[in-house]
Amino acid sequence: MDARQVLLSATNQKTTKPVISSSSPFDSVSDFEVDQSSKPTTSASSRLGFSSGNARYRNEFRDSGGIENQSVQELENYAVYKAEETTNTLNGCLKIAEEMREDASNTLVKLHQQGQQITRTHQAVADIEHDLSRGEKLLGSLGGLFSKTWKPKKTHKIKGPLPVPQDDFHTKSSHLEQKQKLGLATAPPRSEPRHLPSEQASPLEKVEHEKAKQDDVLSDLSNLLGELKSMAIDMGSEIGSQIVALDRMQDDTDEIHERVKGANQRGRRLLGK
Repeated sequence: MDARQVLLSATNQKTTKPVISSSSPFDSVSDFEVDQSSKPTTSASSRLGFSSGNARYRNEFRDSGGIENQSVQELENYAVYKAEETTNTLNGCLKIAEEMREDASNTLVKLHQQGQQITRTHQAVADIEHDLSRGEKLLGSLGGLFSKTWKPKKTHKIKGPLPVPQDDFHTKSSHLEQKQKLGLATAPPRSEPRHLPSEQASPLEKVEHEKAKQDDVLSDLSNLLGELKSMAIDMGSEIGSQIVALDRMQDDTDEIHERVKGANQRGRRLLGK
């Protein structure tokens, strides 16, 4: 049973509860006594009552006859309690989503750094090929006048790393990395907190106030989930690009490895003569 249903039940009790008249004028309660009974209790007793009320609300009045046997005031307080409980639950979901976004931001930065490392490593392989070509030419010119001409075996040309695209992923991840280095928060701002228009608000006003807060939290949660989806798509695209880059680097590395083996064999033959 949600907060609105509880309030509706309380309203029905207000309209259907019979009024019992006193048979003696001395049995009636004076206005002074009514005023005294309606005054707020001390803070200690209020906290005690609030705590015991929460205990009853949590087990839905199972120990006190069920919801249908509660007073109107008790049902109104229960409706406010359930509304606040829903708000707290949604705030917990929002906090989890914010933590997920922070983890996703860190993953984006790590992926960006990993892509840069792949590019640098592949460039180092291409630089090795430049020095290796000069050594192969020197080995080919050695061996004497009547020796057989030696040429390195090349299966394909060294391609080198792909140029880094200036797409949204690299722009966003670079921006996130810079913000992390500067110690700036990456969490998006939440909606402005709402405040009750009056401390003497009715239970219905309190429930409506909690409902408005829940709408704000759901809006923030929707924005966060949309951002997480976009980040997941970016990460998937980047991982796919890095797989292609790694395959390309593997081909060049295998080619360099075979050519180094051939150059070493040529060197050993020359030294054996």
